[in-house]
Amino acid sequence: MTTQYSMNFKRGKLDNDQLIHFYRSLLLPRMIEDKMLVLLRQGKIGKWFSGIGQEAISVGATLAMEKNEWILPLHRNLGVFTSRNMPLVNLFNQWQGNPAGYSKARERSFHFGNKAHYICGMISHLGPQLAIADGVALAYQQRGQLKATLAFTGEGGTSEGDFHEALNVAAVWGLPVIFLIENNGYGLSTPTNEQYHCEYLVDRAKGYGMEGIRIDGNNILEVYHTMQRAREYCINTQRPYLIECTTFRMRGHEEASGVKYVPKNLMEQWSRKDPIKNYEQYLVQEKVLTEMQVASIRNEIKDHIDTSLNEAMQPPSFEFSVAQELSDVFASSEGSAITPYEKLNNPILHSKRFIEAISEALKQAMVLYPELILMGQDIAEYGGAFKVTEGFVTQFGKQRVRNTPICESAIVGAALGLSLEGIKSVVEMQFADFVSVGFNQIVNNLAKINYRWGQNADVVIRMPTGAGVGAGPFHSQSNEAWFTHVPGLKVVYPSNPVDAKGLLMAAIADPNPVLFFEHKALYRSISADVPDEYYQIPMGKAKLVNEGEDACIITYGMGVIWAQQYQQNHPEVAISILDLRSLAPLDNDAISEVVKATGKVCILHEDNLTGGIGGEISAWISEHCFAYLDAPIMRCASLDTPIPFNLALEKQYLANSRLEETMQKLLEY
Repeated sequence: MTTQYSMNFKRGKLDNDQLIHFYRSLLLPRMIEDKMLVLLRQGKIGKWFSGIGQEAISVGATLAMEKNEWILPLHRNLGVFTSRNMPLVNLFNQWQGNPAGYSKARERSFHFGNKAHYICGMISHLGPQLAIADGVALAYQQRGQLKATLAFTGEGGTSEGDFHEALNVAAVWGLPVIFLIENNGYGLSTPTNEQYHCEYLVDRAKGYGMEGIRIDGNNILEVYHTMQRAREYCINTQRPYLIECTTFRMRGHEEASGVKYVPKNLMEQWSRKDPIKNYEQYLVQEKVLTEMQVASIRNEIKDHIDTSLNEAMQPPSFEFSVAQELSDVFASSEGSAITPYEKLNNPILHSKRFIEAISEALKQAMVLYPELILMGQDIAEYGGAFKVTEGFVTQFGKQRVRNTPICESAIVGAALGLSLEGIKSVVEMQFADFVSVGFNQIVNNLAKINYRWGQNADVVIRMPTGAGVGAGPFHSQSNEAWFTHVPGLKVVYPSNPVDAKGLLMAAIADPNPVLFFEHKALYRSISADVPDEYYQIPMGKAKLVNEGEDACIITYGMGVIWAQQYQQNHPEVAISILDLRSLAPLDNDAISEVVKATGKVCILHEDNLTGGIGGEISAWISEHCFAYLDAPIMRCASLDTPIPFNLALEKQYLANSRLEETMQKLLEY
């Protein structure tokens, strides 16, 4: 039939009630947006990212999914939120930055999620949500659930590496994920001809060995039926699917941007393709609705919006609390404890190397948590670069011990997706140096998600780190300080086999993201009597490994070994050695005690001097323990250079080469 333009609506098996429900669902976000634009002009909201003209995609896709299947929308997908029946009053509170919103006034517009409605909010970076969808789909698959995940991206987002990584992982692992591209012609103001050079974005599906289709994104029935078929395909074949929806953004990137960069004829062309006007006309012409019923529905929705908005506009009865803000950074770890090391009853001890203690902790955790998944490059049959997981595949199978493509960002994102479904994971970075490729997922997704909307990230990332083995500047970095600055991350760095096992067990038990640093040079160089049993050493608790009154060395990791060697070489000096074990959180009480007991402090770490954790510890001591100091705080760290390959140069680079000099200077005060 002919409408304002030739839009071919096919109802299929949908009855009239369903068609009307689709209309209501389509109209609601449009009318909300109309109201929000008024509020924006009135200064009652700060910013708005409009999806006017694109509603059919969000609504049609959401209606095709089951209500308990996760959707990962973007900042223009209001229709996802409304179609999942999120109360309007809560949404209005969210958009106005009221504490009664979904993120306690901590997130803007659509950068939030909600567990009850199976929506995972995006961060501002385009693309990371796609990998999270992989993880959710993996959880479905592991549990044998006949479900699929839906992740949105825009044509601009397809230029990001996250797009490639997520689609590659989904294809290689055979995951039931629907990747939906909203191609609205512009990435902010950059047109598609400056964004990609292929004819159609859906053609990229072939490169990943997946199926794909390009459809009219303004036709809600076409979107709905295509999504239904795609969902069934993903579930039945356990493979991903790519959908490109053509549409147009009728407003600016955000309202302040305007649309002056859009040719007038193009704007007029797409105005005639309005998804609501066309669908409304179709329903009237098909006698599914009358003009009077249309008016009645619009009035009903308007009243609903006005009532919800009036309620949301009431002054909030909420007092901001610093204590509450700090407590919400991390999920509660209550109920995650394993037997503390100190409470082991006559443990069975065996001598184990550092690497064996870590391997044993992982193996026991795999038994303790039957759904725990290990992921990393070459960790399956090969056993990992350092053979930590050698033999694990035989015991636990490849579904739980998973080789990954070289897609660090996607794997970290997938780990977060598993957490959405309550599944723990441990990711092995082949080398800590390579974590930079997954940095965004860690510091912006994992670290912030609990504070944003109460979703924890139950992820441990193992980080083989450190120099001293002649591996050069890209396999030897000590980059722990990158992460101690980020609220929401826990950072652990053991120095011996007993602590390595107990801290790793604690990290896996904890429902928060943990960066677990393992010094490569310690793997096979040190041994200790380690209990065979499960046990936990709590994170955030330092250990005094040597007690003396002349001075103290505050350190961690390889620094503990260096400090002990110094003490052995200088029996005439009584040195206290404090092993921090955890860098975030720091054990400030233990630091205070050792400073008060000695009055002279050396902070030793392998990381380079500038910006290292030593500066933070030094500042804290100066603020809280200044009266107890008998000398300036000394820092002993590695040079502010990249790590050289040559062993002689590397030795000169490392902090240990300056420990004698630093301690002598400290003791002479």
